[in-house]
This record gives sequence, structure tokens and C-alpha cells, in this order.
Amino acid sequence: MNKALHPQYITDEHGKRVSVVLPIQQWQQVLDELEELDDIRLYDDVKARNEPTVSLAEYRQKRQQANG
Repeated sequence: MNKALHPQYITDEHGKRVSVVLPIQQWQQVLDELEELDDIRLYDDVKARNEPTVSLAEYRQKRQQANG
């Protein structure tokens, strides 16, 4: 991601920042990085459980047997 964001701020009558305006491309980059961060956290949570794993081939075989 391009780390140099160029936000524009919308302020209230007291000069307090209340909103941010970003170019759509930068906003999409922010959303993409948030999604990636969420995926990483989910992966870390699952790995921390130390549960036994099943190969994809075994999983498919069990699903096929269960579905007839």
C-alpha cells in the first residue's frame, strides 16, 4: 500500500475534525489492508488452537462419503 495517505478533513464549527475524505483508490487500499489483517488474525487464532489437521484429500473423501 502507498503509505502516504492524503486525507482531507471536515471540521465542525469549533474546528474539531469530524470526518475524513480520501481519494477512492486510497480508500480501497485501506479496505484491502483491513481485510488482509482480519484474515491474518483469523489464521493466528486457528493456529493457536493446536487442533489436529486433515488433508484436503481426506476432507473431500469424507464429504463425498457423507453426501452419498
